[in-house]
Amino acid sequence: MPRSNDRVAEGLSELADLLAITGGDPYRVRAYEKAARSVALYPIDIDELDAKALDAIPAVGPRISKKIIQLRDGGHLEELDELRAQVPAGLRSLLSVPGLGPKRAHQVYEELRVASIPDLLEALEHQRLRELHGWGPTSEARLAAAIEQYQQAGGRMQLGVALALAEELVGGLASVPAVNEVTYAGSLRRMRETVGDIDLLAASSNPAAVMEAFSRLPQLAEVPARGPTKATGITVTGIHVDVRVVPPSSWGAALVYFTGSKAHNIHLRRMAQRAGLKLSEYGLERIDDGKMLASATEEQVYGALGLAFVPPTLREDRGEIEAALEGSLPRLVDLGDIRGDLHTHTNLTDGMASLEEMVAAARRHRYRYLAVTDHAPLMAMQRMTTEKALAQRAALRALDGAGGLRLLHGSELNIQADGSLDWDDDFLAGFDLLVASIHSAFSMSRDEMTARLIKAIEHPAVNIIGHPTARSIGHRPPIVFDAKAVFDAAARAGTALEINSFPDRLDLDDELARLAQDRGVKLAISTDAHATRHLDHLRYGVATAQRGWIRPESVINTWPLARLRRFLAKGRHR
Repeated sequence: MPRSNDRVAEGLSELADLLAITGGDPYRVRAYEKAARSVALYPIDIDELDAKALDAIPAVGPRISKKIIQLRDGGHLEELDELRAQVPAGLRSLLSVPGLGPKRAHQVYEELRVASIPDLLEALEHQRLRELHGWGPTSEARLAAAIEQYQQAGGRMQLGVALALAEELVGGLASVPAVNEVTYAGSLRRMRETVGDIDLLAASSNPAAVMEAFSRLPQLAEVPARGPTKATGITVTGIHVDVRVVPPSSWGAALVYFTGSKAHNIHLRRMAQRAGLKLSEYGLERIDDGKMLASATEEQVYGALGLAFVPPTLREDRGEIEAALEGSLPRLVDLGDIRGDLHTHTNLTDGMASLEEMVAAARRHRYRYLAVTDHAPLMAMQRMTTEKALAQRAALRALDGAGGLRLLHGSELNIQADGSLDWDDDFLAGFDLLVASIHSAFSMSRDEMTARLIKAIEHPAVNIIGHPTARSIGHRPPIVFDAKAVFDAAARAGTALEINSFPDRLDLDDELARLAQDRGVKLAISTDAHATRHLDHLRYGVATAQRGWIRPESVINTWPLARLRRFLAKGRHR
């Protein structure tokens, strides 16, 4: 089940959205938004907190803590129920449209009586939105593109949501005595950035016991289909979960069969057929006499086909089978290769944890080094100043080296529309590391955006370009630029590109990361953590890198600190 923090945060966020869409007090809206974010990121489970402790959560206070208690203990909030009754269901659906937001949803509802996504599409078709204050042809076109992206997503979950749910379900089945093995399969095991349904695979000699245990999992609201070895459940949040049970002797073959993409599996079956073999979820067998050649492990199945083992993250039929046949599959970067995180935030700007708390969390992760990169002044809402940055640097130097963790003082700079950055060059030279990212002006032309990125890449103080495409999965499409030109500039300048591990970013994506590596670019797999528990997101960035065929030597935060410092010293005065 989801943490109470997450469930309550969803309720507060919905309350903020419905207040905004009905024209409520903007100060109250912002208060609920801040409280929702604070509760979601709070490191302690709110089930353990009394009213006084809830009051002490940043951005909460006594008034909101009472609402938190109602949501936590009773599962609902009277004010929220009233707003849900006031706002038509179709209008509420507009809140899910990326690029619209509650204020604009309220505007189109009040001025055009748009109360559903079909209404919105009709208004776009007749170019009615451009008549409203603050709209025009460009904003209409951007919204139409965002709706198309949203519809193409088809309700798919982000990787982080799917993986958290799947691990709960697997844990529930793993405790069943009849279950020999259990894991998730399908696109989730391949660690795709979005997932449709959850596929579970179990090995057991008693499938009936597994079916019964699956039906009783607390995460499921109903089990509409159940057979001897296969069942379908629907979670309390409406997510479909399929489970299949195979004999223990077929475990490896079933993993191969239910993990690979359709194209990967077709390629394997054709290889088998050409060799007079048949590949199924039960094993690899000879067609002429039915002799089983391999089934117990994945390594055996691939080996019997003359292939090296193909890691699950590569099974997309993008050249991995040819490489496995030739013995040229790369050694992929792994979590154990990562020595530190190079993009993190504290509560000096928009993070939830103090410097000391983030440092302690990094030590628990056994990092060798950590870069603290709070936002720079051009993100005015963060209220960063040179004085605050220098004070943080002094505090960081005092903590440096304790427990074997080396600390780097950095900043996340803002790449303005013209490619310029925060602070002057002399002040920038005092940082150990600088990440530069795009946070605004996302709709520039391809040529303009390319020039903007290259200017930042070529700045002598910039070490890493953060979340290079600036996308938000399911909400904001990636910016458009000439990837080859940008990647070639990064390779020449010695500027790394980030694989941002946040589940709603995963940016660079796997395909762009592979192209970047092929063009000689160095990469940084970082979390962009805004809370201590965000450091755990690193697994998603590493999985994205694996899907992009990324090798450890291409990732700068797999390097020893001395080598990393030489890379970071690029053009910076010391």
